[in-house]
Amino acid sequence: MSEITNPTARTRVVREPHRGTYDRETVYQILDEGLVCHVGFVSDGQPFVIPMNYGRSGDNLYLHGSAASRMLRCLDQGVPVCITVTLLDGLVFARSIFNHSMNYRSAVVLGRAVHIDDPAEKLEALRMISEHIVPGRWKDVRLPTETELKATSVLRLPIQEFSGKARKGPPVDDEKDYSLPTWAGVLPLTLQPGEPVNDSRLDPARAVPDYVKNYRRKK
Repeated sequence: MSEITNPTARTRVVREPHRGTYDRETVYQILDEGLVCHVGFVSDGQPFVIPMNYGRSGDNLYLHGSAASRMLRCLDQGVPVCITVTLLDGLVFARSIFNHSMNYRSAVVLGRAVHIDDPAEKLEALRMISEHIVPGRWKDVRLPTETELKATSVLRLPIQEFSGKARKGPPVDDEKDYSLPTWAGVLPLTLQPGEPVNDSRLDPARAVPDYVKNYRRKK
């Protein structure tokens, strides 16, 4: 059975509360399908929101980047962080412009990140980030050298304070507007991979791996 957490004052969904969820499994499904998270924090009184890739393993999120990154150095000092992931599922066309909307799923995780010093945990975290983006790729590539690992910072954020929110379904119009001669409905949107493009210096005999040809996000 999935764990339902109690929302905090910071994670409780106030606007359209019926769309909110505090179910850990549901939030993890959103995190696992997403590719980009936005990391919000404050440094010297200035708010920043930075897009990044990420990975999840169990009840932890992992972020990585250059050891010289201002953001990672800031988070390493225990600065509070807000991480969001949003999946856009469709555009919702109502009969009035006021009631137009989007079908979406989103997750918010709050907390403080911890710098990973242990070399084995650091390498495993990098593997989880790689596998989150393209499952199967890690075993096909050269692994990081010691120099590259030193130049990379990896942070772990425990998923303890979180919430999810979603909208699905048709437009909801004012009753008097349903008689208007205006098209209404939903335009579904999906992430659609294109055809792989070989690197110009690739050996022509090298076939495209199955995990690239058949690439799909988790649903």
